[in-house]
Amino acid sequence: MNTEKLAALFKTLSEPVRLRIVYLLLRSDEICVCDLVDTLSLSQSVVSRHLAYLRNNGLVSTRRDSVWVYYKIINNCCVPLLEHIRESGRNNNEMQKDLLKLNSFTKKYPC
Repeated sequence: MNTEKLAALFKTLSEPVRLRIVYLLLRSDEICVCDLVDTLSLSQSVVSRHLAYLRNNGLVSTRRDSVWVYYKIINNCCVPLLEHIRESGRNNNEMQKDLLKLNSFTKKYPC
């Protein structure tokens, strides 16, 4: 990875909402936008903008199913850094609350 791409990656992950989204995606196979909206208590447009930023910088991919769009982490992307985020999230109260909230939504109301 060249210096420009590495700097873009760190810029992408420097925003707290995007970091929370990445953590949730690391803990799930894939997540529907609607579940991220409910979990993060943010508007659909804000969540979609952050997801587009992550997608444009090569961290996530999408899958459309009818009207729903599902996101997942691209597995071959910067694995050591993503593993560090996953491990660090286990000690982060906000990220743990997000994960519990996400799990409660996806079990009750699957898209």
